[in-house]
Amino acid sequence: MSAQNASFVIDPPVQVSAPVEGQSGRFPVRRILCVGRNYAAHRREMGGDDRDPPFFFSKPADALVEPGRDVAYPQKTANLHHEIELVVALKAGGADLTPEKALALVYGYAVGVDITRRDLQAAARDKGQPWEAAKGFDQSAPSSPIRPWTGAPPQGRIWLSVNGEVRQDAVVADMIWATAEIISEASKLWRLAPGDLIFTGTPEGVGPMVRGDQVKGGVEGVGELAFRIV
Repeated sequence: MSAQNASFVIDPPVQVSAPVEGQSGRFPVRRILCVGRNYAAHRREMGGDDRDPPFFFSKPADALVEPGRDVAYPQKTANLHHEIELVVALKAGGADLTPEKALALVYGYAVGVDITRRDLQAAARDKGQPWEAAKGFDQSAPSSPIRPWTGAPPQGRIWLSVNGEVRQDAVVADMIWATAEIISEASKLWRLAPGDLIFTGTPEGVGPMVRGDQVKGGVEGVGELAFRIV
């Protein structure tokens, strides 16, 4: 019996999906991969070396938050941070791809926020433990609708504000590893597939959020998102 025709002993989970700008159909989300410290100033801000190769971590697909929905302040943290990012949505997959071939996988782009339990991340790092509890928790990946895209990747302004105060303000062109290189490097670690999302890293200016904060952010040419911490 194929998996498509199989019966299940419990109800299978609902397919996670994201809205697509200008379309009634939705983008099915398979998994979320994230790049750490991909802007030089943020890497220095977090104590890293600009010459480090890219490294990846992941979030579960159901960490995604629909555009405009509130985000619940999670338990087990007293230091919750925002990290605005360009998000790549893949329409095709592959392994061991060159940067030249990588962009053919792109369906479109979105604006995302990698929400981080910074205190849990620091504690895990100090003990040499994994980051899952700091990065991959419920509602840790708010996202705008996906904008279908052809041609060169976005390079313009990326920004985030909290209660009207701009905290992160840079340009995507400042990424250490460009979009095509990120996809290529990810394909050397995983066989990428349609439905994968890749958060491409955040610029400097990350900082705390508290209950009641109104968060807004955007990437030039891609879109904007807004949510409230409750």
